[in-house]
Amino acid sequence: MRSAFRFLVVASVFALPVQRAAAQDAAAGQSVFKAQCSICHSVTPGRTLTGPSLAGLIGRTAGTLPGFNYSEANKKSGIVWTAATLDPYLASPLKAIPGTRMTYPGLKDSKQRADLIAYLATLH
Repeated sequence: MRSAFRFLVVASVFALPVQRAAAQDAAAGQSVFKAQCSICHSVTPGRTLTGPSLAGLIGRTAGTLPGFNYSEANKKSGIVWTAATLDPYLASPLKAIPGTRMTYPGLKDSKQRADLIAYLATLH
């Protein structure tokens, strides 16, 4: 019984990266973007709407896109946008960066967030 338990623990540790990778679907993320984000954000470089363009977001420091008027909270956050930093922000922007002007209540579904982040990573 003890060896079966160890096997399950070891197998689950190795399965986690596979499950996480499978959960990221950029095409599904594009659909999430269209439904949840496109009313305020563009994916066209330099085109800002209510929110900044999300083209080239991955690797960019929060609050630094030229031509967009960010909150002081975003400018001073020092956050560099990666999958790891976007996930909590997309779950609850106001919790992740208190004082942000982004009034979106957050995307609660973790699979949708992973897919959305995968899509945002394609926008170079």
